[in-house]
Formats: sequence, structure tokens, C-alpha cells
Amino acid sequence: MSGAVWREAGICAVDCQHVIFSGHAVRRMFQRRISRDSVLQVIQNGEVIADYADDEPFPSQLLLEWVNGRAIHVVLAYDVSTGTCYVITAYDPDPTLWDDSFRSRRIP
Repeated sequence: MSGAVWREAGICAVDCQHVIFSGHAVRRMFQRRISRDSVLQVIQNGEVIADYADDEPFPSQLLLEWVNGRAIHVVLAYDVSTGTCYVITAYDPDPTLWDDSFRSRRIP
């Protein structure tokens, strides 16, 4: 992964110079049995389903990718000045909270 392009039109277009996993992300990935390789696949090929442009210290986005038949969401922050991506968390979307495509939250 190289370059410094952020997401465009719901399609993953960011190339991370570096990927840093937060402590929270590592703990959750371990608990949820989500591998580092799976998260990297989501970053490389995932679809942007939510944009959090006002997040601090860096804007972030929620990505969705199917990895070996498993839907995975990754929250990824991006520092455009360094090309560094920060994995904030990764999880299996709860089908009771998300629509069947896991792209939109269900309306209560």
C-alpha cells in the first residue's frame, strides 16, 4: 500500500504508506478472531459506507468488505500529511443493527 489518496464515491481509493493498529483495535480483533490480513484486505478493497470527516485528530471512515464469506467493518482514520492509516477498530456487523447488506443501520 502506497500513496496518499483518500476515498472516492464509496470506493476504497486510499493507499496507506503505513498502517498502525490501535491498542483497542488489536484487543477487539483478538476477541473477535479477526486477523490482521483480513483487516488489511478490508482497507485495500473495502467499500466506504460512512464518512466521519469531523473526527479528530484525523478524519475517518467506516469500511465494509466480505472476507471469506464474512462481513467485516473497519473504522480507519487517515493522516494525509504522512500517508498513515490508523485502524481504530474492526468488528462483525450485528445483523440486528444493520440491514442485510451491512451497509446501512436498521431504523428502530
